[in-house]
Amino acid sequence: MKADHTQVRRLLKTARGQIDGILKMVDEDRYCLDVSNQLMATQSILKKANRMVLRAHMDSCVRAAAASGDPDGKLEELAALLDKLADG
Repeated sequence: MKADHTQVRRLLKTARGQIDGILKMVDEDRYCLDVSNQLMATQSILKKANRMVLRAHMDSCVRAAAASGDPDGKLEELAALLDKLADG
């Protein structure tokens, strides 16, 4: 993985902490919209981490494949991933 490990780990640890908090909120039978807001905040953090990983992949792996003259495999991988993102 070419993304900044420190930043990605920090984001993932933050998301994990939020998920632990959400589990506690569920156990405490907290108000539904409060739980939903925390879920959306966690999703936002995970999306940010994913963007960082994907950007680093494009900047390194895809760029290297293009420079080598054989980008087709990496481009197909990205297209498949974009399909998954669009479906999500």
